[in-house]
Amino acid sequence: MAGGGPACKNHCHGPHRPHMHSCHNGHGDNELPVLPGPYPVIEDPSTCDIVTATQYGLLERCKELVEAGYDVRQPDKENVTLLHWAAVNNRQELVKYYISKGAIVDQLGGDLNSTPLHWAIRQGHLPMVMLLLKCGADPTLIDGEGFSSIHLAVLFQHMPIIAYLIAKGQNIDTTDVNGQTPLMLAVQKAMGPEPTRFLLKFNPSLNAVDDARKNSALHWAVTAGNLSAVDLLLEAGASLDIKNAKGETPLDLAYRSQSRHMVYMVKEEEKIRSRRNNRLLKIVEKYELFLLLASSLAWMWAVGYVMNLNSDSWLLKGALLLLLCGMAPLMRLFVGLKNLRYLPTAFLLSSVFWMSVTWFLWFLPYVTNAILKITVMFSMVGFLYYFYNTWRTDPGYIKTSEKERKENIVALAEAGCLDFRTFCTSCLVRKPVRSVHCLACDSCVARYDQHSVWIGQCVGIGNHRYYLLFLFFLTLTGVCLLHGTHLYWTNHCTTSYREDGLWTCFTQIMCCSPWVSYFSVLTYFHTMWASLGLIVQLCQIAFLGLTSRERSNLLMQRKSCKQPISLRRTPYNLGCFQNLADFFQCSCFGMFKPNAVDWTKQYNLFHLAKEKHVHPV
Repeated sequence: MAGGGPACKNHCHGPHRPHMHSCHNGHGDNELPVLPGPYPVIEDPSTCDIVTATQYGLLERCKELVEAGYDVRQPDKENVTLLHWAAVNNRQELVKYYISKGAIVDQLGGDLNSTPLHWAIRQGHLPMVMLLLKCGADPTLIDGEGFSSIHLAVLFQHMPIIAYLIAKGQNIDTTDVNGQTPLMLAVQKAMGPEPTRFLLKFNPSLNAVDDARKNSALHWAVTAGNLSAVDLLLEAGASLDIKNAKGETPLDLAYRSQSRHMVYMVKEEEKIRSRRNNRLLKIVEKYELFLLLASSLAWMWAVGYVMNLNSDSWLLKGALLLLLCGMAPLMRLFVGLKNLRYLPTAFLLSSVFWMSVTWFLWFLPYVTNAILKITVMFSMVGFLYYFYNTWRTDPGYIKTSEKERKENIVALAEAGCLDFRTFCTSCLVRKPVRSVHCLACDSCVARYDQHSVWIGQCVGIGNHRYYLLFLFFLTLTGVCLLHGTHLYWTNHCTTSYREDGLWTCFTQIMCCSPWVSYFSVLTYFHTMWASLGLIVQLCQIAFLGLTSRERSNLLMQRKSCKQPISLRRTPYNLGCFQNLADFFQCSCFGMFKPNAVDWTKQYNLFHLAKEKHVHPV
C-alpha cells in the first residue's frame, strides 16, 4: 500500500488499492471484495471498467478496452495508472502488455507519488519487481515519503527483494531524502534482529551518519531502544566514539534512554575494546586455547589430588572440593566468547590425559598381557590422531565469492526459489542438498551431521569419517582403561563383596585409591557416550544412509504427520553395503563402486534411487 506508510503490511490475494493513504484492512472504501485465487472469476467480465479488470487480472477484457482506444498512460482521478494497478496486484502479463502499449514504467502516482516498482515492493511481489527492473524501472527513484526501492524493502522486511536489489547493483549505502541508509532505517523500524542481521551480511558502512542529526546506525538503534540491533552493531564493530550534531555519543544516548540494559551493553563493549589495546591481554587472547587446556588440566588434577589426600576427614575433602568447584568458572577468564565452545573439548582432552597417566603409573605394573599393552598404545595414538583430524579438517563449509553470491541470488530469484529452502540468508549462499547452517560456526556445512560439543567443531562431509574413527578409538581406549582399572582393584585393593555387600565394597575401593576411582568414573562416562554415539552413527549410516540431522528431522515429521514415514525409504539409502562404500569411499577390493558426490555443489536430488518411492528429508 503506497499510502499506508511503513506500518501497513498487507499481503492479501485479491486486488489492492495501495494509493489509499489510510490503512484500514488494506483496501479502499470502494474496492471490490477480495476473492480467492490470483485470477478470481466475476459474474460478467464484459461489464468491468479497465481499472477493475486490471485489478482482477482480466487480460482479454483489458486488451479489448485498450484496443477500443483507452490510453494506458492515462491516470485515474487519484493519479494512478493502469501499470500501478497491475504491479500492486502482481499481474505480470498485464504489465508486459501495458508497457508494450507505451505505459511509462517509472510513472509517479498515488498519494505518495510512487512508481509501480515502489508499489510492488511494498506488497512483497518479487516476481513483479524482477519484471519491472527488466523493463527498465529505476530502483533509485525516491517516492513521496523520501524512500528508494531498497529502503521500502527494508521497511517492509522483504529479505528476498533486498537481496535481489543488491545483487542487481543497488548500493547498500544508498541514502533517502534525510541521508539515512537502509541500515539506519532497519535499526529504527524493525525491532527484531531482522533485517539488521541480513543487511550486515552485505558489509554496509557502520559509521556513516545521516544528513540531519549526524546520527550513525548505532545512534539510531540506541534511540529506538532496539536492543537486538545494538547488540548486532556492537558485534560488527560499530564505532562508539562518533558524536552526532548535539555532540552525543551512543553511550550518552543510552544514559538518556534510562535503559540499564542498553547502558550495560555499550559500557561492556567499551571495556572489551579497551582491553584489546593491552599488550598482556593480547598475548592472553593469542594463547587462550592453550591457557584453557592448561587450566582444565590443573583443575582436574587438583580434584584428584584432594580426593587422594591421606586425611581421614571427608568433611575437609568435601570443603576443598566445593572450593575447587567454585573456582571452575574462573577458567572463563582465560577464554573469550568465541572460544568458549571449546570448554567441553578441554574437559575431554584433560580427562584422557590423566586417564593415560593413571594407566602408566597405576595400572601398567599389574598388566602382564603384551597384546593389551600394545592395544592401549595403539588406541591412544589413534584417538589423538583422529581427534586432531576431526578438529582441523574443513567439515565442508560452503564458500563462494561475492560475485558468485550475487549471481546465485539473481539465478534463484529468476527461477522462483529464492527462499530459506534454497538460500541461506545468513551466509548469502545457495544451499546445497543436505547442507545446514550451523549457528555455532555461523556457516553452512555440506552434508551436515551435527555440531559436536566434544570437538568444538561441525561434523560434515569433510570430517565425518574422521569423527567416526575418533569415536571408535575413544571407545577402545576407554574399554582398555576400564579393564586396567579392574586389574588394579583385583590385585591392589582388598574387597569383600560377597561377605559385606555392595556398599562396603564400594567404600573399600574408594579408600584404597580415590584417584583411581575418580578417573575410573570419568573413563566410564567417556566410554559410554562415545560407544553409544558410535553405534548410532554406524546404524544410521549403514541401514538408513542418513545423517544425524536428517534422522532427527524425519523422526519429528513422523510425530506430526498422520501418515507413517519410513526412515529407510529416502533417496540416500542405497542398501547397507553400498551406504558404507559411499561413506568410506571404499570399493572393498572391487566388490562395490562408491558414488563420488561433491555435496558442496549438489543442489538437486539425484537419481540414486530412481525406482524407489522416497520421502524428502
